[in-house]
Formats: sequence, C-alpha cells, structure tokens
Amino acid sequence: MKLIASLYLFSVLLSPAFALAQGIDVSETGLSTTAETAGYGDTEELDVVVGRIIQVVLGFMGFVFFAYALYAGVLWMTSKGNAEKVKQAQQMITNGIIGLVIVSAAYSIAYFVITNIK
Repeated sequence: MKLIASLYLFSVLLSPAFALAQGIDVSETGLSTTAETAGYGDTEELDVVVGRIIQVVLGFMGFVFFAYALYAGVLWMTSKGNAEKVKQAQQMITNGIIGLVIVSAAYSIAYFVITNIK
C-alpha cells in the first residue's frame, strides 16, 4: 500500500504536465474568446453557484421522497389485505410526506437566503 501511495505521489508531483501547466497563459490560448462565444465568458459569483447547487440537490431529494411515497402507495395497493404490509405502507407514506415537508422548507429557506445575500 505504501508503494502504491509513493508511486502515485511521485507521478503526480513530478510529472511533466504538472510542471508545464504552471506557465500557461490563458489569454494566449484563445480559450477566453471561445468561452465568450459560447456564452460562458463571465464567471458567476459564488453565491449564485452555491444557490444552484443547493437547488439541484434539494430538487433531487424531493424527487427521491416522491418516489419513496409512490413506492409505498404501490406496496399498499398490492398488500392484498395483509395488515402488516398496509401498516408498513402507511408509515412509509407518512415518512415520505414528512421528508417532503422538510425538503420544501429547506428549499424555501435556501432560496430566501440566496436571494437576500446581496
């Protein structure tokens, strides 16, 4: 394990690409012009980037809780009157609703904070 870690550090720290990357001037490569042409010329502020990441994560969590509640509904419908499965499905639906409320509150709080940061 120590040998692998040593080889990795040696290859990363002493590689020619690592040494050459320090002297590259971005303005000479034309990447700035290409980025501006593609619509990515201006860099966004940190609060905007963090806000988008939070919105994506919370949106995904909302989808996960929705899928969880949907699965619980299918479980309930296919329980065939088994009281234990019905109770489990009801508990899953309750947990899904609680999770959805938490995600909605977190989304609202994050939106409020991000929009009022400036």
